[in-house]
Amino acid sequence: MTMTNQPGEVEPVSGGALAEFGGRHRSLRADVWRQFRRHKGALIGLFLLTVIMLGSYIGPFFYPIDPFEIDTAIANQTPSWGHPMGTDNLGRDVMARVLIGGRISLSVGFAAMFVGLFLGTFIGLLAGYFRRLDGPLMRFTDLFLALPILPLLLVTVVLFREPLRERLGESMGIFVLVVVIIGATSWMQTARVVRADVLAIKEEEFVLAARSIGTRPRRILSRHILPNVLSPVIVAASLGTATAIITESALSFLGLGFPATFPTWGILLSNAKDYLSINPARVIWPGVMISVTVMSVNFIGDGLRDALDPKLRSKG
Repeated sequence: MTMTNQPGEVEPVSGGALAEFGGRHRSLRADVWRQFRRHKGALIGLFLLTVIMLGSYIGPFFYPIDPFEIDTAIANQTPSWGHPMGTDNLGRDVMARVLIGGRISLSVGFAAMFVGLFLGTFIGLLAGYFRRLDGPLMRFTDLFLALPILPLLLVTVVLFREPLRERLGESMGIFVLVVVIIGATSWMQTARVVRADVLAIKEEEFVLAARSIGTRPRRILSRHILPNVLSPVIVAASLGTATAIITESALSFLGLGFPATFPTWGILLSNAKDYLSINPARVIWPGVMISVTVMSVNFIGDGLRDALDPKLRSKG
């Protein structure tokens, strides 16, 4: 690139001047990460969630105490060097059970989030793009929003727990049941958000151009509209994980989730409540894990919402 000082005379432009005129190229991914880093709560939440996930999935390999080993001689011990979180009423190590329980609770949370995310995105895309489906699908969404979720969950678990346990086994049957019912009752907000974005995007010029050349609706939805609604979907995914973890913990606490042999955080809370006066630490540890995990996921969701907002990124 050159600049002309006088007629017939040119001068090469240096790299610094070119950067001054054109600016440095910034990718979307870099802009999102730059904005995300400015949210201190999101960074703290990401760090805490990473620590909890590493502790739950990898921690048992470095803390090899059997979480199911019974030793009544050391029952209801307070935290010590040998047992950092104490022991329960049967002498089982609480820290080992909290770590292994995190695997189940986090797995349920992530799996249920994906189920709810898929349903919400699918229904939102159809309702926003096809006008004839908008009314029926949104009334269907309103119906689910009007249902009392917790009683519905309880009735569903009671009706389908035994059949699924016989078909898929005790562990897998309960896992599938809990994941499906939580995901099937947590998609409504995602559907509404996606529908609102689709209604605006489908009137954009690039969508109208694709439609004018005869592109099939399925391809328009998958190639042109879906990539443009991923931002709210990602935020909904982070918040949906927190909701799923709390719901699973509530079901397990009420004795309607996983059986007592699976030490999820909700079951650990349920088992510890009867020994609150003897060993209150048993209630504190799983409660802290649930609270910190949900708080971290919510902070990450707030950070993603700000980072994916183009108005906030443009200010950076």
